[in-house]
Formats: sequence, structure tokens, C-alpha cells
Amino acid sequence: MPAIPATSVANLRDLGGLPLGGGRTVRPGLALRSAQLDRLDPAEPVVARLGVRTVVDLRTENERTARPDRLPAGARAVLADVLADQLSISGLPPAAQLRTLLSNPALAEEHLGGGRVREAFARTYRTLVSGEAARTAYRTLLTVLGGPDAGPVLFHCTAGKDRTGWGATVLLSLLGADERTVRTEYLAVNPAVRQAFAPMIEGFTAQGGDPQLALDLIGVVPEYLEAALDEVAVRHGSMEAYVREGLGVPDGTTACLRERLTDPGT
Repeated sequence: MPAIPATSVANLRDLGGLPLGGGRTVRPGLALRSAQLDRLDPAEPVVARLGVRTVVDLRTENERTARPDRLPAGARAVLADVLADQLSISGLPPAAQLRTLLSNPALAEEHLGGGRVREAFARTYRTLVSGEAARTAYRTLLTVLGGPDAGPVLFHCTAGKDRTGWGATVLLSLLGADERTVRTEYLAVNPAVRQAFAPMIEGFTAQGGDPQLALDLIGVVPEYLEAALDEVAVRHGSMEAYVREGLGVPDGTTACLRERLTDPGT
């Protein structure tokens, strides 16, 4: 499925239909992901048909203040700040500052050139696993997704690629998706993200900026995900243990989540 061609929401995707093995798939229309909703048009037909009832916002307080979400009609907001206690020490600028960096190649090179952008993202991805605020936020996300009264749930950050990408990785892994499915979904956001930032990338390179640095800033690459998966393996040994011990999600909640979001097929 999963890309949804909305004009008022960037990088909108439905995890429904993704394979889980044994003929099972993710049940469509219940687990949605996207970039921020500051330009959302609740009346846009493709958006209205989704019937979103819960929005889980993974952004920082500053990001939410700068670009407040516009919620779908009748939807409730759940705040789950992933980086509340880690952003200042990660070495990576907030997603909200991407526009500043992409407008100033010299500044971007000074702070993140020479491969440092990938190192900074790798550090940040490890905090998505081990940071206290991150563990609280992803526990909230999984609990909401497993709630029988949540309705269709849309979770998002700013660009819908890193914090949101890890949330989708954890969810799909917990539901039983294999490594190929998880990685394919993680990387599948790149075209939409690059399209959203295309004018800024063009301006960045026109000013002499390194095009690879720009792509590393606005997109995702396998080694970012590898850093988070390695953190899970080192600290917990498996995704199941990470969810149970690291996030503190009870087995009963996990069972409800699987029952709610899994389509057994035929």
C-alpha cells in the first residue's frame, strides 16, 4: 500500500497491507505515519476518508510551538516527545533547523561536514532506543496503538523519517514483519522527503553545498537504522525484550496490539 497521495500532509503512509509472514498482513487503516500536520486540510478527501481519531506527536515542544498541528476533525492529540532529554547532547540539530542548515552550506559543513552528519544521526538513533524520554514516548505510542478505542492512529514527527521511522520499525517488528519488510518500509520514505525538500536541496547545491551532505541530512540511510537495531541487540538482545524491559510495555498490551493490528488473511 502504504503511500497515500495527500496534498496537505507530507510523507503520509498507511502501514496496512505490509506482510507479516504466514499470509498475515498489517490491518489497513489503523496505523498511519506522516510528517508534521501544520498544513493539514481536514476536508481534503483522501485525508477525511482515513477517519483519524488519534494523533501521536513525537516532536519536541519547540517544534510543536513553531508549527502546531492541525488535527483531523474529531481527533485527539497525544504528546510523546521522543527527544525531550537528549537533543542537546546528540550533536544533531533539531529537524526544525534543517531549513537553516540547508540555506547555509558553510554552516552545514562547519557543523556536520566530513561524515559527521552520519555520526550524529547514528548517535541520535541510539538515543531513540536508550533515552529515557524516548522510552516513555514509544511506550505511549505502542499503548495507544493497542488501545481498542483509539480508532485509526496517525503518528508523526517533523519530516516523518527518523523518530517516526523508528516507531514504525518497532511496531512492524513486534507484529512479526521480517527484516526485509522492516528495512524496505524504513527506506521507502526517501522519495517523499526529497520531494518535500527539493527546492532547498537545489538552493543548497547551487550555493556550493555538498549534495551528499544535503541528502544525508534530509533522508535516511541503512546505517542510521543499523545503529538503533544494534543498540537494541546490545542492551536487550531482542526486539521483544526491548519492548517488554526497555519500554515497559506489558505482555498483555503487546497481545492486544497484535490482535488489533494483524489481519490473519485466509
